[in-house]
Amino acid sequence: MRYVRYRTERGDHYGILNDATIHQISSEPWKDFEETGETVPLEHADILAPTLPSKILCVGLNYRDHIEEMGHDMPTSPVIFTKPPSAVLHPQGMIELPHDSSRVDYEGELAIVIGAEASKVSEQDACDYIQGFTCANDVTARDKQAPDGQWTIAKGYDTFCPFGPVITDEVDPDNLDITVTVNGIVKQSSNTRNLIFTPSYLVSFLSQVMTLIPGDLILTGTSSGVGPLKAGDVVTVTIEGIGSLSNGVR
Repeated sequence: MRYVRYRTERGDHYGILNDATIHQISSEPWKDFEETGETVPLEHADILAPTLPSKILCVGLNYRDHIEEMGHDMPTSPVIFTKPPSAVLHPQGMIELPHDSSRVDYEGELAIVIGAEASKVSEQDACDYIQGFTCANDVTARDKQAPDGQWTIAKGYDTFCPFGPVITDEVDPDNLDITVTVNGIVKQSSNTRNLIFTPSYLVSFLSQVMTLIPGDLILTGTSSGVGPLKAGDVVTVTIEGIGSLSNGVR
């Protein structure tokens, strides 16, 4: 299914997207739910970030070509950092350029949405704890990252985690084309088969340390081609079978 969180004049809701119509459901998609019978045309709904995560966990250096691009050694275990929930930005929301940064980059990524409480799960069972997948942009103040290695600072500004618009369980996360454009020009183009650590491995790995809660988000890493954004740009992350996430910059 393809799940969305959306807003109408009646409030915020979750729904199932079927073609161009949203069918409202009674709760979050990871709980027992039923369709309420209410529908709304997609064009009449304000699409929100599809979860309200308790935590946003991110993986750095997870594509071989990006590691070469950044001049790092190949990792032997996942490089993990976090973004605060306050960094969440809705689809079509505006990425805010910080006044104290001179270089802000886009990083298009596949994101995992957790669907069941996960603690110390095996890689083989990890898929049972995944609600689905969505598009994400790990926006990064690059000049804040390099001097002292403070990745969380560089990546934690407000609006630096756009994701959405849908969560889907209808894709194979290990073989998805992923593209990033800026103002319609292709900047990143890869496939998730180039990930070093797969989504199942990452869920298992992280669950050995911390309990993953339904709605939590895991960004799986970015490919080569990262580059700067400027005010007035529109950056779009497109993932095969999921859709496109577009955000303006100001």
